[in-house]
Amino acid sequence: MSAQAPACQLLERQKDNYASLWVVGPPVDGWLIDQSTGVVSGDFDALREWQAKGKQARTPFDLAAGEPFGKEVVLFWPKAHQLGIWWLKWLCEQLPEGTPIEIVGEHQGGIKRVPKMLDELGMPWDKRDNARRCSLFATRTVALDSSSASAWQTFGTLGLTLVSHPGVFGHGKVDEGTLLLLESLESSLPKKTLKVLDMGCGDGIISAWLAQRGHHVTAVDVSAFAVEACKRTLAANGLEGRVLCSDVFSALEGEQFDWIVSNPPFHKERDISYGPSQRLIGSAPEHLNAGGRLVIVANGFLPYPEHLQRAFNDFQTLADNRRFKVYGAIKSGR
Repeated sequence: MSAQAPACQLLERQKDNYASLWVVGPPVDGWLIDQSTGVVSGDFDALREWQAKGKQARTPFDLAAGEPFGKEVVLFWPKAHQLGIWWLKWLCEQLPEGTPIEIVGEHQGGIKRVPKMLDELGMPWDKRDNARRCSLFATRTVALDSSSASAWQTFGTLGLTLVSHPGVFGHGKVDEGTLLLLESLESSLPKKTLKVLDMGCGDGIISAWLAQRGHHVTAVDVSAFAVEACKRTLAANGLEGRVLCSDVFSALEGEQFDWIVSNPPFHKERDISYGPSQRLIGSAPEHLNAGGRLVIVANGFLPYPEHLQRAFNDFQTLADNRRFKVYGAIKSGR
């Protein structure tokens, strides 16, 4: 099997240099999975693919501070540059000083900015290869003056304290669509306590808002960074809720809820992807109690009405500010 992702194709040219390769934040690529010993990732999908091949798979939050995991490490540079800087700092804290690290990424994903960032961190570097519109750099861990923990950002809104991390949706600010969703919920949520699922929880603003009003909240996200951010947001507000890593409903087999609330993603890195949102809408009736409600917010141009009509036979537009729309659909009691 040959590599499919461009960055992995570049890495494949170096394969004879690796004996026990650990990859950090990689794309899902069959060649890379077969080639590597293990993966550290915040993406639940990637972790699951490595585990399915019997490989070691960890999130950065599974590893104790300073717990080593490999001597041959390749970091795949993420779209969010601040997340890339966090990974570099975390690797310097996690691995012994002087451990070699390679960094690979696509030019359109910002890999060309990496040398400047390495210079700012005081990490030496060399350019090892350049092909497939990708570049590969070599560096090594150093003792840093600043901690990876400094990437966590705390800010207040709607009477809540939110804790956010680079790479989490809406990092450091509140999304306009989410605000419209919460405004709509304020006038439509019943007074009785509900069992609510926050699908794609991000930094936990929806979960905290619902928990603050006394509802029993389960929050899920495919990103381990979002799961950790949501847990910290709930804790910062003295609120309770269950927070899980899940690819849409994968961790919730057989569970049903009174309401499902979501600001679903439609991007995967730089690409538009409706897959998770379609699965959310299509499978929502199976996870709602009779009379249960799905409420989602989306950019006005997205084709969700047809999916809602297909899954529920009917839906309502609960709010519309021209840029975003809030949709509601109710599971039939029959």
